[in-house]
Amino acid sequence: MTDQLKKYLFQDHSTRVQAVNLTQSWQTGLAHQSYPECVQRLLGELMSAAVLLAANIKFDGSLVLQLQGDGPVALIVVECGSDLSIRATATLREGHDIPADGTLQSLLNAHGQGRFIVVLDPGKDATHLQPYQGIVPLEGDTVAQVLELYMRNSEQLETRLWLAATPQVSAGMLLQRLPGHGGTAGAEVADAETTWERASILADTIKQDELLTLDTDSLIHRLFWEEDLIAFEPQAIRWWCPCSRERVANMLRMLGRDEIESALSDRDHIDISCNFCGKPYQFDAVDCAGLFVENLKTPKADPGSVH
Repeated sequence: MTDQLKKYLFQDHSTRVQAVNLTQSWQTGLAHQSYPECVQRLLGELMSAAVLLAANIKFDGSLVLQLQGDGPVALIVVECGSDLSIRATATLREGHDIPADGTLQSLLNAHGQGRFIVVLDPGKDATHLQPYQGIVPLEGDTVAQVLELYMRNSEQLETRLWLAATPQVSAGMLLQRLPGHGGTAGAEVADAETTWERASILADTIKQDELLTLDTDSLIHRLFWEEDLIAFEPQAIRWWCPCSRERVANMLRMLGRDEIESALSDRDHIDISCNFCGKPYQFDAVDCAGLFVENLKTPKADPGSVH
């Protein structure tokens, strides 16, 4: 089965609950990457968080979450589209050891210069919308705390997150208090406050092993079995990276025949890995020769059409 995001709404429409359990997409993302376990954990937590937040954007674009560090880890970045296609990567700083007990702060904010960056990219087709970028100091001891502080201070949305990740699974749950819809009567405000407090207390009973091992329906039932939640259709999640053999071939063509022949002079093939997902591509001497044969057969592009 494919990974899915599931959404629920409390009956008074004041609080939303969302949960995700990533196995297939998480395993695909790690297939060509080799990170220390503490870095894997942070990447997995940010990946589930990105899915939970991207599911609520109101345009056909993407959400990018970045943990930018000044310690042994230079960057952790996750991009999730509004269709819940996702990719994620981490960049380690050369010459720095990664301690087994590394934490968010020790790995990314060792000198106090770490940053959390949120980018909302509406895509090139949404000409009426402008990209948004928010940058704040890297505050909080966990990925969940960083995001909760950002949502509260920058987006003015009360948001709670529970995140966990192992090399096998990445999981998360979001609880969010929604803005009022029109009515501002005191009774309505009081009811919404009561719902939020009750939902937060129930959600706080979740244990990390439950988040990682229970399927979403079982998890939500265990936490909110006394609540009459409105359930929405699940949304499928898939790993997606635009790298391909054709894109790598085009990059090699741009380097030129002389550069490629020079690279092949002391080895029998060229190995290239995607900078984002780490997927390896190999081109031997015959493959490389074919690049330029194909290039000769391809009509020259009209300079006015190149972009």
